[in-house]
Amino acid sequence: MKEIIDIVTAFDIAHKQGKKTALATVVLVEGSAYRRAGARMLITEDGQLTGAISGGCLEGDALRKARLVILQQEPMLVTYDTTDDDDAKLGVGLGCNGIIHILIEPIFDQPTNPINLLKTILTNRRHAVLVTLFSVEDRKAPQPGTCLCLTESGLITNGIDNAPYVDALKNDAANVLKDQRSATHIYTDKVAYTAFVEHVKPVISLVIIGAGNDAIPLTRIASVLGWDITVMDGRNNYALPERFPLAKKVIVTKPEQVLSHLDLNEWIAFVLMTHNYNYELALLKELLPLQLPYIGILGPKKKLERMLAELEDTGTQITEENLNTIYGPVGLDIGSESSEEIALSIVAEIKAVLSARKGFSLKYKPVAIHSTQLQSVTIK
Repeated sequence: MKEIIDIVTAFDIAHKQGKKTALATVVLVEGSAYRRAGARMLITEDGQLTGAISGGCLEGDALRKARLVILQQEPMLVTYDTTDDDDAKLGVGLGCNGIIHILIEPIFDQPTNPINLLKTILTNRRHAVLVTLFSVEDRKAPQPGTCLCLTESGLITNGIDNAPYVDALKNDAANVLKDQRSATHIYTDKVAYTAFVEHVKPVISLVIIGAGNDAIPLTRIASVLGWDITVMDGRNNYALPERFPLAKKVIVTKPEQVLSHLDLNEWIAFVLMTHNYNYELALLKELLPLQLPYIGILGPKKKLERMLAELEDTGTQITEENLNTIYGPVGLDIGSESSEEIALSIVAEIKAVLSARKGFSLKYKPVAIHSTQLQSVTIK
């Protein structure tokens, strides 16, 4: 999602400057590659790049082809076969042993262009589906490109309403939104078209309860990932916007009023780090019944045990499900000492939890990093 945010921001700047742009999207990967389907890069006519479609090996060639796309104002499907030894001679030998298909689209000034569809997803702030349609079989055939956006609020299509497979495409997009798993489908007509039906996850919302100095590096690291950051504290001399310029909101509030300032969803994470026991106890009482995905509490385990015992003594029922969402001491065990290292461990743990991962070294992962189950290919 951070990549999408950066691309939209870069496009708005380029548009104001009158620059023409193109969007390169990894639409299909066969085998292994540095980036998976859904990776994007915005290219301006003067060669500025935002985002990435590889580890840096494909960008130069993609830039040359994007300039041609901008000149001709026609989408282009480009394939890089990194299983071929000859690719090394061309300067794109990645050592990834995969075939990478990249669709490069010119951005026209119209309401449903690919960038505006990305903006719709950002505004939606919920799960969404983006469909990119292309033909591997016939590269000279029209390449519809980013042609459909589906959110919980509705459907937006771009130039495919009269296509013979449009009903199947809409149905497949609805299934991906429901299952929250990307898929690839092939639709056969006069020309076989492949659709990358992409599930786009919402931005992670990080709510930091506590505006002390140790919260500052946490906002910095979370900001690098593009997270939506809110900082709250009861102390008006600490909760100041100038102390947290990377936070979207900085709010002075009492614990019982925290929830009134938030839009709760399944991608929200709380970190309690006020160093004020009573403030955090009062807030934890508010949070527990909500069955939130992540509640991190800074401090020793004995502190958390005491808090839970006090809540139970005052009549709060604490279930096993509640305990499974509480992470205290907060963070992964990476040997953190400084506030910056602690912040790193907290962000890593939140990302692992919300991605349903264990957070161990990839060295010990028995299967591929990117599960092939995330993409299914169906011919219709």
